[in-house]
Amino acid sequence: MKVLVVIVNYRTPDLTIDCLKSLADEIIQVPSAKAVVADNCSPDDSVMLIGHAIESMGFSDWCQLLPLPKNGGFAYGNNQAILPYLQSSDRPEYVWLLNPDTLVLPGALTELVRFMESHPSVGIAGGRAVNRDMTVRRSSFRFHTPLSELENALQFGPVSRLLHRYVVAPHVIDHPQKVDWVSGASMMIRQQVFDRIGLLDDEYFMYFEETDFCLRSARAGFECWYVPQSRIIHLVGQSSGVTGTQRSAKPRPRYWFESRSRFFRKNYGWVSLQLANLLWLIGYPIGRIWYRCRGKKRDDPPQLWWDFLRYNYWPCIR
Repeated sequence: MKVLVVIVNYRTPDLTIDCLKSLADEIIQVPSAKAVVADNCSPDDSVMLIGHAIESMGFSDWCQLLPLPKNGGFAYGNNQAILPYLQSSDRPEYVWLLNPDTLVLPGALTELVRFMESHPSVGIAGGRAVNRDMTVRRSSFRFHTPLSELENALQFGPVSRLLHRYVVAPHVIDHPQKVDWVSGASMMIRQQVFDRIGLLDDEYFMYFEETDFCLRSARAGFECWYVPQSRIIHLVGQSSGVTGTQRSAKPRPRYWFESRSRFFRKNYGWVSLQLANLLWLIGYPIGRIWYRCRGKKRDDPPQLWWDFLRYNYWPCIR
């Protein structure tokens, strides 16, 4: 098998079906490419609706529906779909993680395959995400560090310029470039990466799992590249509501803070986690005051500082 496309659905059947429709013309351009939709035990009619769509639209030749017994999160859903294929006799050369809230544009899959074929040292490649109006979103990133947490909390121009090497989401680039990590909304992974470091860490429920995976891959000697010629429309935050236009509408969920803490603790140690927490807690209120002095408003989730404090230091508090 050349490529296995994995889409994890949870209560977003309409988005997933639209994603499959957009994928149909692209996937037939790649010989022996297949797709699997893993449903994370959605409590709605997702399985029935997606299954019917796959059958009625003639996608059964290349797409499989995999209902799962629980909602174990993004990494869990992907792992459950990937593992049987890695253990089969027809192992995929590449696995393409694709969000259900995306629409595949022409060339999205073929450009990533072409890039991976011509760059054997690259273990992971990610495409460009755009909005519905085709404006570009940032989808290539630097690894999180304590100083990046300070910059993100402050969002203060002079500090951001001083700490420009630590800005997690740098300015968009228009040519392929080596980066630290790419968005899991469109991430192609070489089979050898799984052989070397294993699957995604499903102790993350959602968020930071792709960052962790790219860091593990980099430590194993694989390069990660951003390939803007591969483009998807990303309807950001439609699945979780944590990002995109909905981010300021409701408090950030507990699992986001737990994933962030796991990433720092696992990869940098307890001391680095506490330093990152301290810098964020100090920087955030200063950044809010700075915005207020300029008559501007940040689009942060409500009660973010308090949620950050209680989920990091009093996790028993709901």
